[in-house]
Amino acid sequence: MDSTVLTSLTAGAVGPNLEKALTGIPGLDQITGGGLPQGRVTLVAGSAGAGKTLLGLNFLVAGARQYGEPGVLMTFEEPAAKVALNVRSLGFDIDELVRTGQLAVLAFQVDPSEIVAAGEFDFEPIFAILDDAIRQVGAKRVLLDTIEVIFGAFGDDAIVRSELIRLVRWLDDRGVTVVLTGERGNSGDNGLTRHGIEEYVTDCVIVLDHRVTAEISTRRLRVVKYRGSAHGTNEYPFLISERGFTVLPITSVALDYEASEERVSTGIPRLDHMLGGGLFRGSTLMVSGTAGTGKTSLGAHVLNSACARGEHALMVLLEESPDQVLRNMRSLGLDLRPWVEAGLLRIWAARPSAFGLETHLAILAELIEEEKPSVTVLDGIASLSHGVVTPEVTSIVARQIDLLKSRGITSVITALGQEEDVSAVSVSAMVDTWLQLRNIEANGERNRLLFVLESRGTAHSNQVREFVLTDHGIELLDVYIGAAGVLAGSARVTQQATERDEELRIAEELARRRRELHRSVIEREAHLAATQDQLDADRSEINRIDLREGHQDADTEADRSEMAARRWADAAPHNGETR
Repeated sequence: MDSTVLTSLTAGAVGPNLEKALTGIPGLDQITGGGLPQGRVTLVAGSAGAGKTLLGLNFLVAGARQYGEPGVLMTFEEPAAKVALNVRSLGFDIDELVRTGQLAVLAFQVDPSEIVAAGEFDFEPIFAILDDAIRQVGAKRVLLDTIEVIFGAFGDDAIVRSELIRLVRWLDDRGVTVVLTGERGNSGDNGLTRHGIEEYVTDCVIVLDHRVTAEISTRRLRVVKYRGSAHGTNEYPFLISERGFTVLPITSVALDYEASEERVSTGIPRLDHMLGGGLFRGSTLMVSGTAGTGKTSLGAHVLNSACARGEHALMVLLEESPDQVLRNMRSLGLDLRPWVEAGLLRIWAARPSAFGLETHLAILAELIEEEKPSVTVLDGIASLSHGVVTPEVTSIVARQIDLLKSRGITSVITALGQEEDVSAVSVSAMVDTWLQLRNIEANGERNRLLFVLESRGTAHSNQVREFVLTDHGIELLDVYIGAAGVLAGSARVTQQATERDEELRIAEELARRRRELHRSVIEREAHLAATQDQLDADRSEINRIDLREGHQDADTEADRSEMAARRWADAAPHNGETR
């Protein structure tokens, strides 16, 4: 969570910055703008089991391991061996730190009934012991857990406050950074602790809250006071896990994440085409629809496509077990198990009622830290509130989306929703692309349709597609749209068969007409050829007649000349005219 970006609330103020000591706790250093006030006292208050001691130990161990600052643990509740055993499962080897001189442990089992509340009582013996331990290890950090145990027998709060002030001043003189843990007071009290010590002796106050709502527990942290420094003021979820103490500053994530131009495939070619080439990397896709419409299947395609590209992917299930999803996806031709075995796909599942909403958010953050996925699917977010997207769930989903976007993770969120209901719309305002899957019932069957309701930043199809689950994955088919409306399934097949029959009838009619015309053309061409032959014959006859007439005139003239010659007639015609 070191890369989480916060709002300007935690930005440094104008002028010299307050020196701070990093806690090494993911998220807490971001909330406090760099850690706890160095050389001062910080109070960590909370009820029993809230995690006060663990936060303090995390602060000590991180100082010794990461920042070269040895520390001293002074506990008034449990033996040193028990403290070491309690935190060993969290990866804190206190015994090793003690052996290497990086940590000193001072354990006192105090019985308040044995302490006589008298004016002459003071902390001098504690000062001496603590001073010796600080000198031995060169301590820069101190954890006092829980010093309020000593106050149990005191009847005069003035004595308590006076001695506490002396203790804090004594610690300030030694320049050590101190974490002081304190028990929360009764609900009717105005102070955060039983004796109101936060008002008098501390520069920073952190309150841990372990609440139970609807039989579900949630842990939250709030920085109530931080003298001389800006800090996050919201309540932040935190986890206590095998990784130690983890805080999520998600409520302060700023809206300044990058917007990539790179496209990634959904694993469904026709859907990529409908979305203008696929999803933008780092964007959020929401798939809504009623039960059984194929929301999880679509998310599985996106995961399968990412793993096929060699990218790491994460799937968070709130309604089904991992094995059940793996089995169901095999029926679609998607075998995700090889990706799981190869370490490319992590599937995590839990009932919504197993944790509080904030804890679900914290777990998601831890999974992201562990897996570093490029694609994440959150399946069944509405299950977080028994099928209804309440304002609380919307808030959690918003922070989940911010968390994923801040890491550049392409995410798919599936939500149970009927049409464009108010609950889905409230979430849709935070996503980049919204696909809706819808069931339609007609002709005694139910079919699925897919709509692209929005896809920000890209041109996209506004046409509905039939969404078909096959044994080789999801297919998107063109629906029939006509006078009868939108037809899908067998109605579409029947309509297509009817159209094919009509097309065949028209084709056959055209073929018959073509044959008739072809025959007519042949007949007419034959008749035309015969007519042309007759025409040619007539022309030839005319030519012969003309030639014959010419020959006849010549013969007549020859005969006349010959006859005249025989009669000794004049060469020129003579009509009795005198010359």
